[in-house]
Amino acid sequence: QVQLVESGGGLVQAGGSLRLTCAASGGTAHMGWFRQAPGKEREFVAAISWSARSTDLADSVKGRFTISRAIARNTVALQMNSLKTEDTAVYYCAAGSDWPIRSRQFVHYWGQGTQVTVSS
Repeated sequence: QVQLVESGGGLVQAGGSLRLTCAASGGTAHMGWFRQAPGKEREFVAAISWSARSTDLADSVKGRFTISRAIARNTVALQMNSLKTEDTAVYYCAAGSDWPIRSRQFVHYWGQGTQVTVSS
């Protein structure tokens, strides 16, 4: 049973940056981030394989977001730069055993979510 705990959300102005971190315990898996804005479906943002050799980013965040992994600490970070108001959402850490995990059907574990609000 993998447990995921996110941290790092908050309020930032458009154009600013935030860094989200997810700490995993209980096992190793491919990990990633999804987000859900009010009234919208939960959508894929980024993922990184358990070995950190492969990454996957949604088109909407390419060039602005970076995902990285500290294998020894079993943590994953999402560095978000040039934030836009449309990035406002609850961000969820996710983990799964099949790559890629950009499809929700491959996600087996979810974190509790952390709010990211980007103001104009």
